[in-house]
Amino acid sequence: MRHVGLTLSFAAALLATTACSKKPPAELPPPPAQQPVEAPTATDTGTVQQGPVPGSKEDFLQRAGSDRVFFDTDQYNIDDEDRATLDRQAAWLARYPNVHITVEGHCDERGTREYNLALGERRANAAKNYLVNAGVATARISVVSYGKERPAVPGDDESAWAQNRRAVTVLLN
Repeated sequence: MRHVGLTLSFAAALLATTACSKKPPAELPPPPAQQPVEAPTATDTGTVQQGPVPGSKEDFLQRAGSDRVFFDTDQYNIDDEDRATLDRQAAWLARYPNVHITVEGHCDERGTREYNLALGERRANAAKNYLVNAGVATARISVVSYGKERPAVPGDDESAWAQNRRAVTVLLN
């Protein structure tokens, strides 16, 4: 009898624990694969090349200034600061025509998951369209929205939210 009572207590506790748990979100696409950065190489004269390896992520970040553009609340328009960043990204991509990219759209934590996935996609497409208009081939760019699922900065204040409303250019090769 005691065994039955313990089993029922355990089952009730397990049921109460699982009933309160949140549903896990639907599976998101995996992040884009990152290419390893090569070490500096020696030139024919035996000197080591200084600075980032041409065509690397570090080279991209140095020349473009940033891999991301930011948006106002509930917006996906490209402002003057975004245009300057995207122009530098387009210039770098013109130098390396074999590099493909993914533009990730992100949102802050406010709003529903569905709303933020749609807004993140509009943000990623706004950045993609700007790059295409600046001369980057459409076939080289893919977009993905992570909505509010991958914040860059944790927090629930305007400072964190402003950094999470973004489109990020990720190099694929």
